[in-house]
Amino acid sequence: MNSVKNILYISAVASFIASCSVQKYDRPDVGLPEAFRNETASDTTNIATISYKDFFKDPVLVGLIDKAMKQNNDLKVALKQIESASLGYSRSKWGNIPKIDATIASGSITRPSDNSLNGISVGQFLGQKYIEDYNSSFNISWEADIWGKISGAKEEALAEFLKTQEAAKAVKTRLVSEVVQGYFNLLMLDKQLEINQKNLSFADSTLTILKKQQELGMITSLAVQQQQITKEQIAKNIPATESLINIQENALSILTGVMPDKIERTSTLDAVVMPDNFATGIPSQLLAYRPDVKSSELDFRKSIATVHIAKMSMYPALNITAQGGLNSFKSSNWFEVPGSLFGIATGAIAQPILNGKRLKTQYKQAQIASEQAEITFKQSVLKAVGEVSDALVQIEKLGQQQQIGESLVTNADEVAKNSLTLYKYNEATYLEVIIAQSNRLQSELDLAAIKTQRLNAITALYRSLGGGWQ
Repeated sequence: MNSVKNILYISAVASFIASCSVQKYDRPDVGLPEAFRNETASDTTNIATISYKDFFKDPVLVGLIDKAMKQNNDLKVALKQIESASLGYSRSKWGNIPKIDATIASGSITRPSDNSLNGISVGQFLGQKYIEDYNSSFNISWEADIWGKISGAKEEALAEFLKTQEAAKAVKTRLVSEVVQGYFNLLMLDKQLEINQKNLSFADSTLTILKKQQELGMITSLAVQQQQITKEQIAKNIPATESLINIQENALSILTGVMPDKIERTSTLDAVVMPDNFATGIPSQLLAYRPDVKSSELDFRKSIATVHIAKMSMYPALNITAQGGLNSFKSSNWFEVPGSLFGIATGAIAQPILNGKRLKTQYKQAQIASEQAEITFKQSVLKAVGEVSDALVQIEKLGQQQQIGESLVTNADEVAKNSLTLYKYNEATYLEVIIAQSNRLQSELDLAAIKTQRLNAITALYRSLGGGWQ
């Protein structure tokens, strides 16, 4: 009968201890849709799996990204954080291993009071007024992981290590996006400079014609003065654009980890080639491809382990210690074996009592922090889906704007040329010529901006899907 009771008791204890082990992480339901907004396809093909070397076709741009991946200082810091977290995770694996310390040699001399019991005893038994003590020992301590606290610490360290890896990937995706957008902005500024220079030349030619007509008495000086103002307004844009080009080159240089300098480029904004396929896959892939989302999930996973550790800290802890070595009251027989050998072994179960309220508060705080981490994770998923949806609608609508803008540029250019021809034959006023020139200039600048915005939207889609770190 007693044997049956013992078996039941052992089984109950084993079941209780098993229930205290670190719970397996189970991803919460984040309510992801089957497809992104305005997307109906359920194909798992995803541009996030394409390397930036294949996604972007411009060799100069790819070269800049390659340089940034090797020399960007923010990325170097992120990689150092991985090294540090890796060491922390490696250290956590030693949590179940006994701690061993060695005292190579220690000696002490104690002189008790002559009027004390120790002093009288020393005089009687040792024949001297002081005590010599020489010691060499090994000290071993070990905490049994019966509640899974050490396993929880391992889980914490692993989550932190994985989080640093995702952080480095996030830096890479952001870095690719910033380099690409900076490069496209640089091409846009080149285009704007070209437009301003072309329009300045056209305005100068118009001014020459007006001056000749003034000399012939066909027009007054007012038309010449107005055209001169128009020319100077266009000329003013050129140094401003050149300044922005230098600033953008400096920004790109810093991203690639070099001192600010000129960025050599061979392509133009009109020659940029981007993929026609903007496959987004399915929203659930964001959980695997988006480093920032994965990092947020790892925070939640880590918080679960923290809750477990806080809870188990309120339970008894079993500590086993042992000490052994050589001990002697005389240096002359310090290393005599076996006479100087000694050994001590103890086991203790410690249960927090008076500090239980503090531990319970820590446990509740850990629970709250875990709930916050779960909410943050869900918010990161929501934000990621929103970013993809935003990029998709921007690509679509900017594409429509680009088509209208191209037609507008063609028409504005034709109107500007016709107005000058009509003016020569006194069929149009100089004001109509100036308005036509201004409309052409603005339409060309607007088209360059729209093209750049669409290229940047494509880049944003690539980044928001998690591309760029592969």
